[in-house]
Amino acid sequence: EIEAQYTKKMQALREELDLQRKTEVHEVEERKNNHINELMRNHEKAFNDIKSYYNDITLNNLALISLLKEQLEEMKKRENRMEKEKEDVLLENKQLKEPLQQAQEQVAELQKKLVHYDKDKEALMNTRAHLKVTQKELKDLQWEHEVLEQRFSKVQEERDELYQKFTKAINEVQQKTGFKNLLLERKLKGLLGVLEKKEVELTEVLTASNLEPGAISLVSHKLE
Repeated sequence: EIEAQYTKKMQALREELDLQRKTEVHEVEERKNNHINELMRNHEKAFNDIKSYYNDITLNNLALISLLKEQLEEMKKRENRMEKEKEDVLLENKQLKEPLQQAQEQVAELQKKLVHYDKDKEALMNTRAHLKVTQKELKDLQWEHEVLEQRFSKVQEERDELYQKFTKAINEVQQKTGFKNLLLERKLKGLLGVLEKKEVELTEVLTASNLEPGAISLVSHKLE
């Protein structure tokens, strides 16, 4: 009876302990599953972060590669242009050969030019800029010269008109006498004063036109 009683207690205790073990195992399983899920979420987030990071790096590298390709293409184009310019200079050197000594001097000079190509190119750009400025100044001078020529033509027309009036006044003086003659002489003096004033203006125009002394002398002779 005692053995049966303790066997029954042992069975009950075993069942209780087995139930407790199952409960603890179930709790451990739950914690393990939760921990696994948490780890999986963390790993997924880390994976997405690293994936995004490497995608950004890949895109940046692709953009950098594209930029480097463009720069390389531009450098090749510049190299081709430089090579063509070099060939042009060498061809010009070959065409300029005359006597042997002169050709050797020219070759040495052109080699120096090739060594200092950048300096020569900069000097050429400066020369072109100076040429543009000079051309603009020439156009301004041409325009000023044209204006002066127009003023000169106008003064010539006024001079011719004064000469016509002067001739007409002379004819009237010859035809009239007495008091009319005196009036015409006064009028003639006034016209001569105007003529002298116009000649002074003409002289100022010739002086302002910056013509050569020979051209000024020729124009003055024709006007006289």
